[in-house]
Amino acid sequence: MSRTVAALLAATAIATIGANAGFAQEAPAAVTDARARAESIVTRMTLDEKIALVHGLFPPLTKVKPANELIPSAGHIEGNNRLGVPLVRESDASLGVANQVEQRKGDVATALPSSLATAATFDPEIARAGGAMIGSEARAKRFNVLLAGGVNLTRDPWGGRNFEYLGEDPLLAGELAGAHIAGVQSNRIVSTIKHFALNAQETGRMVLDARIGEAALRESDLLAFQIAIEKGKPASVMCAYNKVNGDWACENDFLLNQVLKRDWGYRGWVMSDWGGVHSTEKAAKAGLDQQSGQELDRAMYFDAPLKAAVEKGEVPMARLDDMVVRYLTGLIESGAYDTPMPAKAQTPDYARNALVAQRAAEAGIVLLKNQGDLLPLARTAKKIVVIGGGADLGVLSGGGSSQVRSVGGAPIEIALSTGGSASFARITYHASSPLAALRKALPGAQVSFVDGRNLNATVDAAKAADLAIVFATQWTTEADDVPDLRLQHHQDALVAAVAAAQPKTIAALTTGGPVTMPWLDRVPAVVQAWYPGQRGGEAIANILTGKVNPSGRLPITFPAHEGQAPRPQPVGLDTFTSLQAAAAANPANSGAYELKSFPVEYVEGSDVGYRWYEKKGQKPLFPFGHGLSYTSFAYRNASASGGARLTVSFDVTNTGARAGADVPQIYVTREGSDNPMRLAAFRRIELKPGETRRVTLIAEPRILADYDTTLPGWRIRGGSYRIAIARDATDRSLLLTTSLDPATMKP
Repeated sequence: MSRTVAALLAATAIATIGANAGFAQEAPAAVTDARARAESIVTRMTLDEKIALVHGLFPPLTKVKPANELIPSAGHIEGNNRLGVPLVRESDASLGVANQVEQRKGDVATALPSSLATAATFDPEIARAGGAMIGSEARAKRFNVLLAGGVNLTRDPWGGRNFEYLGEDPLLAGELAGAHIAGVQSNRIVSTIKHFALNAQETGRMVLDARIGEAALRESDLLAFQIAIEKGKPASVMCAYNKVNGDWACENDFLLNQVLKRDWGYRGWVMSDWGGVHSTEKAAKAGLDQQSGQELDRAMYFDAPLKAAVEKGEVPMARLDDMVVRYLTGLIESGAYDTPMPAKAQTPDYARNALVAQRAAEAGIVLLKNQGDLLPLARTAKKIVVIGGGADLGVLSGGGSSQVRSVGGAPIEIALSTGGSASFARITYHASSPLAALRKALPGAQVSFVDGRNLNATVDAAKAADLAIVFATQWTTEADDVPDLRLQHHQDALVAAVAAAQPKTIAALTTGGPVTMPWLDRVPAVVQAWYPGQRGGEAIANILTGKVNPSGRLPITFPAHEGQAPRPQPVGLDTFTSLQAAAAANPANSGAYELKSFPVEYVEGSDVGYRWYEKKGQKPLFPFGHGLSYTSFAYRNASASGGARLTVSFDVTNTGARAGADVPQIYVTREGSDNPMRLAAFRRIELKPGETRRVTLIAEPRILADYDTTLPGWRIRGGSYRIAIARDATDRSLLLTTSLDPATMKP
């Protein structure tokens, strides 16, 4: 869901979660017969019974009194007792069981770090463990559909919702989204995948028209969805708010009927985003199967209007039957159909689940810079000052429908008075204080705190200390893009002033995505902590003190300045801002100042993120894939083989004195092509000091291919291919070549 509410512990952890929930991890044995079973059920339904299943309530606003308890949440769809169809209750989102403005008083949940942090782990097992954990909590709270699985590519560094997504690369995003979805559905509940497609900016998200060619779309955003669907098998796809090439995403025949259902053979159901439906007949025929949160649309298009359209023959009965069959197929294949929800809400094992969140945060924190090995903090440090960022109380989280009311509460919570998110978001911190965690980790040091508001006092404190740690924040939220990439509230000036006073300054960034760093040359150490979740304070302290060796890698490029990106600011922001001002000045007729549909031209096509920078010959501040460690790694004895598939093998050796994790990355392009290199494979590996491991990576064939609309399908052009075994997207220190046979693949 994505609309207003006002108006690892890897395999062992997953197995434990599933076992404690009281059911097996495996999907039901009869999933191959799921559609036939669903069709059998639908043949026994009346028209009214069918219509009842293709639209859902939005509990905060509905006036309907359903037979079953209405839990304040994202959605509610009554079942059919006569035919055994279960009640469906839906909750946001990918970062935990959401409770945005505490509509369920006192109901807390475990908060994962932001999805960008999970993406920075480059580890599908960590993504799966996070999904399994939040899926188990959703089931315990009596939800059987989780509106998770955000996989939209982060095309713009200023995107307000970037923190909910998995970065700019389709292979990385698809692999990790698929793992996360599989983890959620291991609890026999449904996970969606969203928002299909090109929901890449928040400014004008309800009206913008995303424009891009078919081949470029297939090679970028759609490939991320395709990989994630193959890996995770989500029971439902949520279509987006925006238009794509002229048609609303939720009534887009190309996206829903041609790509998703025909080319990819998708069996589940397409649900709308909340407030994303614009018609009855067109939407139904174009492939939308269910209207979600109907009270947020202009009309309840899939209730009485759909029934009338079917009775008149405007929408064939066969199409309505398919809508319901797909809904039931998704429920059956995920296990949600046959696994009853608890009669009463259960209390999850929050202590165990917190470890899953902490593990993800630790693995996703990126050490961007460490000049002079200032980090990890020496245990002999005597006087450390921690500055700003609310670090004495907690860690910042992102805003919007994904907001989790985490265990421990919200020590800082600030209501908003302006902006698109004001009605359903608050600036919210999780109760995990980096200051407290550092004091616990460094009992022999004096660790003090200043909030940074008084610049003179802050500079004096920095001068008096042996070392300063500045916590800098950038709050981002659904429904609002950030206007620029500067740290908010003059924090750039604060960091610069502290660095001028204290040469041993560390910047710890808790942000929704990239920020510019005009002070970077003067700050010897920088840590990117993203939104680190409810154990973020402990995770940051463990990284800074060396208890945990940093291993995160950037899943999104950090530009040196806004002008390097394809779009330096949100498209339409100026118009939107002026309309808001006009509406505020004329409250009696504020509805007259609505943002009309406008185009967003994705001129970069499939060259998203690091590919754009390579194509334009631009050097970013920090490249995709970048991340430092407290140890060092060497790649040796590399070889590549081609033919029917591209395989690369090499030794990875930990050449340092600490155990650590490395993330070797394989980038590929065809010799003679003007295509930038593309990430074709990656793997996260953990090595002890001196340990060597042979790594073999097989390139994803669709990354090697171009999408050919004349086939239609994927075409690998035969010939020589250049391969980089790399530490980031710009690393060309180890190059190989091999030859590939020509090949084609289905769409």
